[in-house]
Amino acid sequence: MNQKIQNVLPQEGYVRLPGVLAVFPVGRSTWLDGVRSGRYPQPVKLALRCTAWRVADIRALLAGA
Repeated sequence: MNQKIQNVLPQEGYVRLPGVLAVFPVGRSTWLDGVRSGRYPQPVKLALRCTAWRVADIRALLAGA
């Protein structure tokens, strides 16, 4: 896996949107449109105003991209 990805993504857990966009080369609105359409993984609500993605889902997406 790319060294940049290893530095940005933790080994496991969750990552917020800025962390996702740091390793996946799309814009914010493109990412959110892809989530709505099912192209990208669904987020997890951690709190009322805190949404994140599973690191395992992001790594799987990057491995398939």
